[in-house]
Amino acid sequence: MPTTYKIALAQINSTADLDKNLQTALELVREAKKKGASLIAFPESFLFLGVAEETYKNLAEPLDGPMVTRFSALAKELGIHILMGGFAETNPQEPQKLYNTSILIGSQGKLLGHYRKIHLFDTKIKEVMLKESNTVSPGKEVVCLDHELGPFGLTICYDLRFPAMFQSLRRLGAKVIFVPAAFTFQTGRYHWVPLLQARAIETQCFIVAPAQAGWHNQKRHSFGHSLVIDPWGQIIADGGPEATGLVMAQIDLAQVDQVRAQMPVLEHQVAGIDR
Repeated sequence: MPTTYKIALAQINSTADLDKNLQTALELVREAKKKGASLIAFPESFLFLGVAEETYKNLAEPLDGPMVTRFSALAKELGIHILMGGFAETNPQEPQKLYNTSILIGSQGKLLGHYRKIHLFDTKIKEVMLKESNTVSPGKEVVCLDHELGPFGLTICYDLRFPAMFQSLRRLGAKVIFVPAAFTFQTGRYHWVPLLQARAIETQCFIVAPAQAGWHNQKRHSFGHSLVIDPWGQIIADGGPEATGLVMAQIDLAQVDQVRAQMPVLEHQVAGIDR
């Protein structure tokens, strides 16, 4: 297992044009490989971000469908790991809805694991009236993958507001936690950075948060700022508010071990109070 490696975060501005979004994503995978990345992470809703709920359901595919198969083939061709940060997965048990799923594909093209978003974004904020549960079924399992690049914890966007979930991932062994997101501008300008830093400090993990950026349509504006935060809480990469493209960062797993040895907060937790 390598202790240091380079990652690429795709900061993009997805729209309702699936073909254009797909072409952008495929080009970014190739660019990430050229820049020496071992892994590229895409944000939530990277293949489609529109306003029509019915369209989302029509685009949903199973995990062995043509879209995942296409990215698997590209991962194998290039020898790069791909995190499909937010994918519309069909739900056979509830066909009128879908799962918002994060998928990890290995550098040999194999599906290494997936996580279905647990916490759904239903909000009544005046500027952001969204109800994700209209179209999405919640997942039921916290997922930590024992991966060659380090134990990976998987989350999606709104999960960020639930620190107990991140503590569960830490106890499962996570050293890198992914938070692919389409965080709204209205909430992101106040909450995005402090929440991510808090989760990094609390778990003593690297937090990798690829984000949507800019206006997607007349109603939807994402905050941007794809971030990588180290286990001490320092921002080591920031994609800015509007720019699109790759955000590069170096992951050093030895830093995780060092921070945890210096301040062993997990060992200091008190049963019945902290866990």
